[in-house]
Amino acid sequence: MGRVSRTVEDTNRRMLRARDAMDRAYAQPLDVPALARIAHVSPAHFARTFRATFGETPHRYLQRRRVERAMFLLRETGRSVTDICYEVGFGSTGTFSRTFRDIVGRSPRTYRKEAAAMNVPTCFTKAWTRPSA
Repeated sequence: MGRVSRTVEDTNRRMLRARDAMDRAYAQPLDVPALARIAHVSPAHFARTFRATFGETPHRYLQRRRVERAMFLLRETGRSVTDICYEVGFGSTGTFSRTFRDIVGRSPRTYRKEAAAMNVPTCFTKAWTRPSA
């Protein structure tokens, strides 16, 4: 079995630290310079390395995390789409709806209607409807 070099291990640890921060604070305004500070690297190096490590840009990862949370709120609460949009960290309903449709394949309202019609346990719904990278 091949061993991972100390440098690669350190880089992976730094990227995981930043990704964990994104997972915890997904609704907060996070930008590449702030995430790079968490990882203790330059913004350009962070953006390149994050994409190489996780297969998507930091911005897209953050959008996907926000949409995942919005999916849960749409399924499990009766709150308005607008309230959910702002709660998960989007700055406008237009951006939220467009991003949600790009990732999930349908609008937030359509997703909510379809999720309500399925009436299956949440764990199955999460597995079947999880957005892909």
